[in-house]
Amino acid sequence: MDRPQFYRFHQGEKTLPFAPDEYESRLSLLRKTMEDQGRGACVFTSMHNIAYYSGFLYCAFGRPYALVVTASEAVTISAGIDAAQPWRRSVADNITYTDWTRNNYWRAIASVTGTAGTVGYEGDHLTLVQKEFMDQFLKPSSSVDIAPDTMRQRMHKSPAEIALIRHGAQVADVGGYAIRDAIRPGTREIDVAMAGRDAMELEIAKRFPDAEYRDTWVWFQSGINTDGAHNPVTARELRTGDILSLNTFPMISGYYTALERTLFVQDVDDASLKIWEANVAAHEYGMSLLKPGARCCDVTEAINVFFAERDLLKYRTFGYGHSFGVLSHYYGREAGLELREDIDTVLEPGMVISMEPMLTIPEGQPGAGGYREHDILVITEDGNENITGFPYGPAHNVVG
Repeated sequence: MDRPQFYRFHQGEKTLPFAPDEYESRLSLLRKTMEDQGRGACVFTSMHNIAYYSGFLYCAFGRPYALVVTASEAVTISAGIDAAQPWRRSVADNITYTDWTRNNYWRAIASVTGTAGTVGYEGDHLTLVQKEFMDQFLKPSSSVDIAPDTMRQRMHKSPAEIALIRHGAQVADVGGYAIRDAIRPGTREIDVAMAGRDAMELEIAKRFPDAEYRDTWVWFQSGINTDGAHNPVTARELRTGDILSLNTFPMISGYYTALERTLFVQDVDDASLKIWEANVAAHEYGMSLLKPGARCCDVTEAINVFFAERDLLKYRTFGYGHSFGVLSHYYGREAGLELREDIDTVLEPGMVISMEPMLTIPEGQPGAGGYREHDILVITEDGNENITGFPYGPAHNVVG
């Protein structure tokens, strides 16, 4: 039997998260960067860049995927196990590689790039092993890491992206209300988390009936489990007086949004209330600083001073916010737009960023637990727009 190394299998209708001209605009900006750098082709291997430039969000399961962009072509490279789904969910052409022979993946890529050309790749994603295969099969005359340039492009959101992120923030609020309604003493963390997740998935399906549904999740933490922002859900039962962390994460076509709130079960003691109110004040102060022209590091320093004046800076655990877009807990990150001491990016209209101060008070101290509020803000021409609607603070979130 003559088995092909790769082939095209296209069936069904294309269904995309955005209109085709949105992707054409993204590809045009990419090609301008490629032209300026003298790159004939880019080989993208990450979930975030493939999704950003084509619409296709792959499921690897141990198999490599790619998007190849040249001056005239954009082609996703996918495994045979997915059949025509990658073509239907991509604005681009699609080639399916077979696993009858090892490295047919790279042979399919080479059929688009050719050999001996100039190639851009993602240095923060391509493994050393795959880089060796790239050099072996594409034989590039030169290669360069294009990841920093693509990250900077993704940091600036189009109106269509902002509209989708706005939907995501509203879905996160839906999950938040479902969680708040489920909180009561004796209920397990996992049961509360499932209520929020189910509510969000149903809301996403209502708003986006033609989408693919995956990856929406909730982290709902109580008591000592609130000490870390990313602590998994457990079966711990809620108790009166517990500190809680509500975290909803709807995923819509690869786009991540989040709602995070501190709550207490039925009652909050005086020491906890003092810490909570201080963190809320830092949250509000931080949001007031997010405007065009502000540098991420300067915003960070201002909030540091705010906490230091209250002898709370020693309880801060991570940066104060980050960008939004095509990212998740296992792919993507626009590290150039984070509120940290070492980031000097200047905020510009069209960027989307969170404000999320967190303080963790160790067990055994008054007010022990993790306190975190999180809102999503769109940078506008003269300030910001907060697109998170769920209320924060003691007046709203002593519940159950």
